[in-house]
This record gives sequence, structure tokens and C-alpha cells, in this order.
Amino acid sequence: METVFEAYPNPVGAKLLALRRLIFDTARTTEGVGPLEETLKWGQPSYLTTESKSGSTIRIDQVKTEAGRYAVYFHCQTDLVETFRELHPELRYGGNRSILLEAGEKVPEKALRHCIALALTYHARKRKVR
Repeated sequence: METVFEAYPNPVGAKLLALRRLIFDTARTTEGVGPLEETLKWGQPSYLTTESKSGSTIRIDQVKTEAGRYAVYFHCQTDLVETFRELHPELRYGGNRSILLEAGEKVPEKALRHCIALALTYHARKRKVR
């Protein structure tokens, strides 16, 4: 996986590595998530709750059409991004599937950590509602 991150241009590559650490740290500190599986989906670093099945897949990547921009992607058929918009209107969004970030800006860590935790527990919350 390291070679995937090394292939990104800087500073986007460094920001994606920091985002990767944030995802793993959030999973480790969020009850019920358990270990994450890191894999590639559509050539993008992807994080799955394979063991606990508590959450929806999270993917990260640069935005190919816009230099210096990167994103956290979520399954578009969930209501995750809609929920994030309500809770964190200060973030920038790409339709119903991503949170957009700029390599030259400070990462909104607290809001991002909250959104990641919600994604990593998405299925667990849905099961409780039924």
C-alpha cells in the first residue's frame, strides 16, 4: 500500500497519508468498529469494517480533475453525506458521495473524525433502528 501513497504528488500524498492515519485512529477509538481492512477499490485506498461489519466503506483519493484537491468518498446510496451536511455545513461536499479537501488548507480534523466515525458505524446504527 505504501507504493500507492508514494505515487501521489505532494502535498496531496502527505495529506492522504495523514487522512489514512486519522481513519485508523478513529476506528481504533470508536466503539464497535474493530480492526479495519485496507485494500484498493477502483485504484483508491479503501477502508472496510470486514470483521465487525459495523460500517460503510470509506475511500480516499486525489480529485483527478483538480490539482491540489483530495477527497474522502462514501457510498453514494447511503444518507451519510446528507447527514454530514446537516451536522457540518462548514465542510465542502462533492454531491452525495464525498467531502472535498484542499491540500493547502488545514484539515478540519474534529469534523472529519466525526464523519468518519459515523461512516464506520453506519450499518451498526441501521441495525439498531430496525
